[in-house]
Amino acid sequence: MYAQRVLSGMRPTGRLHLGHYHGVLKNWVKLQEEYPCLFFVADWHALTTAYDNPQVIEESVWDMLIDWLAAGVDPAKATLFIQSRVPQHAELHLLMSMMTPLGWLERVPTYKDQQEKLSHKDLTTYGFLGYPLLMSADILIYRADKVPVGEDQIPHVEFTRELVRRFNHMYGREPGYEDKAQAAVKKLGGKRARQYLDLRTRFQQDGDEAALAQARALVGEAGSLSLDDRERLYGYLEGGGKMILVEPGVLLTEASRMPGLDGQKMSKSYDNTIFLREDPDSVTKKIRTMQTDPARVRRTDPGDPEKCPVWQFHLIYSDGGTREWVQQGCRSAGIGCIECKQPVIDAVLKEQAEMHERARPYEEDPALVRRIIAEGSERARALAEETMQDVRAAMGLSYG
Repeated sequence: MYAQRVLSGMRPTGRLHLGHYHGVLKNWVKLQEEYPCLFFVADWHALTTAYDNPQVIEESVWDMLIDWLAAGVDPAKATLFIQSRVPQHAELHLLMSMMTPLGWLERVPTYKDQQEKLSHKDLTTYGFLGYPLLMSADILIYRADKVPVGEDQIPHVEFTRELVRRFNHMYGREPGYEDKAQAAVKKLGGKRARQYLDLRTRFQQDGDEAALAQARALVGEAGSLSLDDRERLYGYLEGGGKMILVEPGVLLTEASRMPGLDGQKMSKSYDNTIFLREDPDSVTKKIRTMQTDPARVRRTDPGDPEKCPVWQFHLIYSDGGTREWVQQGCRSAGIGCIECKQPVIDAVLKEQAEMHERARPYEEDPALVRRIIAEGSERARALAEETMQDVRAAMGLSYG
């Protein structure tokens, strides 16, 4: 198997807000401590829907990267890059488009959903139809085995897994593959070789998924195999050929619980956001003027925190004691709405103070961000080229 690797990206569509932080960036900061991570600016993806207004992409890229750094994404621990700086993404997308059935793309759930949501735009474009394939290329070019996604994006990863199986089945056969695979089995040693063949039979004849997992683990633990032999044995298990592309797995992330200032989902389109590096006075004013329980017309009216958007902020930012104080004080009219909002204001400002601090060097010297991206893009290109050499060879495009 290839090394563990996490890949995730974000479209540059404007300034990032607290919904992005609690929904994505906080998770990235955690993942970079646990795995090798690649985080990229999905500028080509942004063009699939904003092809008629590329200015917003250009204006957003560097600001978004500073937001990532402000949130704690660390270029010493993760590789940060811009998609369009790694042309291998486009090459793999093109080559895979040659063998991807049209019906598979039309079946991706978000294809029709997005067309309905963005009905004011003409999305009957080749790029929009093919964006799930570009997403697959983004993952497969790095042989990333872990993709952090929400539940709504699982179909995209499943689509990628199907593509991998189709690709490996069509192009994974090398001359003399069967003989080479059997020779690789012998290299496992007598006992392990018998175990491998038994597990392979159980999977191929009975569809025993547990046997497949055991056999993969057995191959993974065999220290004496070359990378080529390991790939052959993985492919031989499933009756295919050499594994060229790697099936990605899902790292399921919790949906962001971050509400907007009006209780709806935080979104620029609803004008209910707090931006990641917003001015403290602006943040204070926004939270002070938040809607509260409509039943609390006067200070002496009791309220219900469950009906108040401010309570959703307390669930994210306040400890148990503060929440208890809110519940009792609101229901008894013992505290007013301004008092209730103050701990939220303090917590958000404290969180943002750290972000402002991290962002300052990059705001003062934009060349620092450009250097991080130049270095990250170079590392990404080197990894991507390793995959592309194998893909070109498998598809008969290596004319050395």
